[in-house]
Amino acid sequence: MLELPEVLAYAKQLQTALQGKIIKKVYPPTNVHKLTWFNGDPEHYDAMLQGKAFTTARGFGIVLELEFTDTYIAVDDGIRPRYLQASEEVPAKYQLLLEFTDQSKLVFTVMMYGGILAHKGDCPNEYYQTSISKKSILAEDYTIDDYFAIVRQTSDKLSAKAFLATEQRFPGLGNGVLQDILFTAGINPKRKIATLTKEELILLFHSMKETLQIMCDLGGRDTEKDIFGHEGRYHTKLSSKTYKDGCPKCGGAITKEAYMGGSVYYCPICQK
Repeated sequence: MLELPEVLAYAKQLQTALQGKIIKKVYPPTNVHKLTWFNGDPEHYDAMLQGKAFTTARGFGIVLELEFTDTYIAVDDGIRPRYLQASEEVPAKYQLLLEFTDQSKLVFTVMMYGGILAHKGDCPNEYYQTSISKKSILAEDYTIDDYFAIVRQTSDKLSAKAFLATEQRFPGLGNGVLQDILFTAGINPKRKIATLTKEELILLFHSMKETLQIMCDLGGRDTEKDIFGHEGRYHTKLSSKTYKDGCPKCGGAITKEAYMGGSVYYCPICQK
């Protein structure tokens, strides 16, 4: 799923890969996916985008956005972009395909659910608006005061996972990246915010900033693939790929369990 490290990594890659590209044709979905949403009818995207030149790519929150001449495409959640050279095979099932004049292509597929939103600078999507309007926790001017302002507005009954990953308090931070953030801070994902000391809250803040920055610097997590189909270079400490290896700190068994609509991984010794 798209989280902040991936959208920033994809934006950086696409900024280079799409330089000088002009859209020749836009192909609508080859199969109807009930949990893929569009801004309008995808059959009309070709008329909107044909002949448009690529301008820039950017990532914010859970959104990857591509700008073409006076038109944008924003994707979020489970949408995966894949850049293909002219000689590479196009997958049989996709949700949108951009073909460029040099025969290279950008294909969007979906995992579980996600949005592909073509717009003219006025995207009405709620998640888009929240992602673009809130200050990123990785911004240089995002301070610990900004963080504690959110803490003060948060219900004491929330768990650490709920605090980090719901209501887009920190856009782009989801169930995937929070595993290593909480592990680094030594905080159990089910622990209530009310039980955290000020020192632990400060530790959590620094873990968020530092862990996310490392993930971004390394091109995303190894549980996700980039626009060329390669795994990210950040090796996750706790994930579906690593939890059977035991705790990186104490060597004990990692607990995996369903919690709040997704799996959580934690060390019952290091994250009591």
